[in-house]
Order: sequence, then C-alpha cells, then structure tokens
Amino acid sequence: MVHAERAALIDDLAGLGDARWRTASLCEGWTVHGVAAHLVDNARTTRLGFLTDLARAGFDFDRLNAAGVERGRGTTPEETLRRLERAASRTSGPPGSLDSRLVEEVVHGEDIRRPLGLTRAYPQEAVVRALRLQARTPAAFGGARELLAGVRLTATDTGFTAGTGPAVTGPALCLLLAVSGRRTALADLTGPGLQAMA
Repeated sequence: MVHAERAALIDDLAGLGDARWRTASLCEGWTVHGVAAHLVDNARTTRLGFLTDLARAGFDFDRLNAAGVERGRGTTPEETLRRLERAASRTSGPPGSLDSRLVEEVVHGEDIRRPLGLTRAYPQEAVVRALRLQARTPAAFGGARELLAGVRLTATDTGFTAGTGPAVTGPALCLLLAVSGRRTALADLTGPGLQAMA
C-alpha cells in the first residue's frame, strides 16, 4: 500500500510546471516541492539513520524535518521527482509502526494534491489503517489520542469509529486530515464535536 501511494503521487507530479511545484501545500510553511522532498527523505530513512539524525537535530522534530527536506530536495523539481522515483520501492523506514508510512503517504499526498486541485480515490483500507494509528498516537508524536478523549469520530464511508464524546462525522479521509492538523478538512465534517476539534 505504501508503494502504491508513492507511485500514484509520482504519476500526479509528473509534468507539473515549475510554478505549480512552488504552490503552498497544506503542510504549513512547505511548498509542494518541500513536501515531495520530505517524502524522498522519509523513503530513504533507516531506523539507525533516523535516530542519528534526530540526535544531530537536538531531538527537535522541526529541525529534523527541515534538514530532511534539504537532503531530499533536488536542485530542480524534476530532480526531486527522479529521487522520489528511485526511493519509491524502498522498504526501510524510521522506528515505529509500518502504518506510520501510510499516514505519511496519504496525509502528505493530500497536502500536495488539494492545493493543486488534484484528487485521488485512496483505497479505504489505507485510509482507515492510517486513521486508526493517528487515533492511538499521542499528540506529541503528531497523533490525536488526547483529542479522542473528548470527541467521537465516525466515518460516513467506512465502519470506522473512535473516541468518546460529542460526534464528528464525515469521510474517513477528511477525518484523517483533521486529526493530522489540516484545518481545511474541518469544512467537510459535521457534528457537535466539531468545535472541540477546531
């Protein structure tokens, strides 16, 4: 599933003009090019390399990610895309659940696609697995475990439910984006728990 998401994104990025690579992504402070470079770096990361790089960054995840973007970015968008193509079939990754790779690929895929006006029909299993992981991951690691102590998520297109409290309903992909900090997805959700999420 991870490899399929990488391949789909590569297809979507092929042929973009330079100006579109400079489009602001949904990932605050990053362009489409920056997010693609981040995905290159993530695909190349090994467990040992991640720990070494984290220590070099002073255990600051923002610094770690900024350094990774610089490592992954080519001098042109085309070079970055070639790097992503070469890394797409890798099976290495940082420590953690394999489903964290799905979170990265699906959420960052939308960080890129939505501002560009591109859409993808993601496999439901990939979205639900990513959403389940985010539901049990602490906020300190980019997840929504604490949030779900106060709201209940229900996906209208799958059987996914999680959390306790006032309901928030909508498509699983929009729930995933919202619990991953993408405020734009809140417009596609409904329910009395929406205020707590916002």
